[in-house]
Amino acid sequence: MNIETIFEDDDLIIVNKPAGLLVIPDRYNAMLPSLNKLLEEKTGQRIWVVHRLDKDTSGVICFAKNEATHRHLSILFQEHDVLKFYAGLVHGIVMPEDGRIESPIAEHPAANGRMIVAKKGKLAITDYKVAEQWPLYALMQFQIHTGRTHQIRVHMQSIGHSLVCDELYGDGKPFMLSSIKRKFNLSGKDEEEKPLLSRLALHAYRLSFVKEDGTVIDAEAPLPRDISACVKQLNKWATPKMGH
Repeated sequence: MNIETIFEDDDLIIVNKPAGLLVIPDRYNAMLPSLNKLLEEKTGQRIWVVHRLDKDTSGVICFAKNEATHRHLSILFQEHDVLKFYAGLVHGIVMPEDGRIESPIAEHPAANGRMIVAKKGKLAITDYKVAEQWPLYALMQFQIHTGRTHQIRVHMQSIGHSLVCDELYGDGKPFMLSSIKRKFNLSGKDEEEKPLLSRLALHAYRLSFVKEDGTVIDAEAPLPRDISACVKQLNKWATPKMGH
């Protein structure tokens, strides 16, 4: 698997994580490849995990190459001194078009691996903004000020706009061109329609922080091909709402 390096120096490496790849092995998928192991093979040295992205989320992720950097970055993430920006496709017309969600998040009492909004949960803050709006979908920009498990997914579900292809918090259905194109016809060689997107429609597009020596790191990864394909088709076949 070819992993794109966005930035690298003696202390850290920032890559563009492909969707479908675990950051570290988990107890359910011990045999699957993981990003930290692939990077250790690629760099020939030990890699420290600083933060995580969900398996199906793509985008910017940072790893440390030594203990001192790992310690510094871990403190930055704990103290919320890192700027974290995401893009995602959600269902529905989002109103208001920008806002802040400050609902605490806790583990679901019965469903393993699932999170819920709960009064006794941990503080979670998500800023959101509509980048493009269509009749059935919206392209969103998010900035998260905390790093709770599944934070954006849980927060968007809580306001009625689950992420596209979210199996845990939405309907999990893939994004099909036929859902937006009125007179959709399969091409002669295809027996069934192929989805434009069949994984969680969430991408970490920017990460910014200050290294211990004062160097400002600002790493970006453009919208990946699968989400871009959805946006392109939405702009072609779905009439945007006024104001965008």
